[in-house]
Amino acid sequence: MDAEGLGWLLVPLHQLVSWGAAGAMVFGGAVPYIPQYRDIRRTQNAEGFSTYVCLVLLVANILRILFWFGRRFEAPLLWQSVVMILAMLLMLKLCTEVRVASELNVQRRVFAAADNKDEARAPPRRSYLDLEPRHFWRWSRFGDYVQCVLAFSGVAGCVTYLSLDSALFVESLGFLAVLTEAMLGVPQLCRNHRHRSTEGMSIKMVLMWTSGDTFKTAYFLLNGAPLQFSVCGLLQVLVDLAILGQAYVFTRHPLKPAPHAAHPASAKAL
Repeated sequence: MDAEGLGWLLVPLHQLVSWGAAGAMVFGGAVPYIPQYRDIRRTQNAEGFSTYVCLVLLVANILRILFWFGRRFEAPLLWQSVVMILAMLLMLKLCTEVRVASELNVQRRVFAAADNKDEARAPPRRSYLDLEPRHFWRWSRFGDYVQCVLAFSGVAGCVTYLSLDSALFVESLGFLAVLTEAMLGVPQLCRNHRHRSTEGMSIKMVLMWTSGDTFKTAYFLLNGAPLQFSVCGLLQVLVDLAILGQAYVFTRHPLKPAPHAAHPASAKAL
């Protein structure tokens, strides 16, 4: 009788834990960006955050959604991709607004030309697609990022639709999706290394990355997700730990500012 009573209690408890884990999977990936979003909005400075993180996550989650059509996986992972895409678009919108506000005299960069009433006053555009490496993903309008995402989704969607019968293509697509997501922290890692500093980067965001990726990897292993998910989840945790290591090293050993040499003309005048 006691065992039956305990079983009656454990069943709904197990269901509640399952719902909680699924909810954490759906929204947990976007939560780490809340501190970074608030920091950028408060300081009106987006230099410490690499927008290529948004590019990596947008590509990874679009590919994961396409992978779902070829090989169905758990619904929370699918909805997580939808939430992450929306979150990254919000981050891009804020970063674009902040950057453009601080670059009032810089020539506007666009992804696709469009007719509008202000065309006469707008800077001259060289071509329909402004895809020079130094301009890519540095556009001056949020709408250009949306157009790029839609163009990529359309092309990738067509290729996937035509190749769904190929098991090799579907498995490769899944591996590419999670491998791209595993490279999430690499743009931030490279930016920190290039500047020898983590100033402007939210440590809270990276700590949430690490805890979230650890939870996500454990979720993959315990729920029998495709092998690609588990392997790339482990790789993602290692990248997060590397960024935390950078934060520790660069804080303990900050880069010394270069001394300002006297101007030759000023020295002569003295």
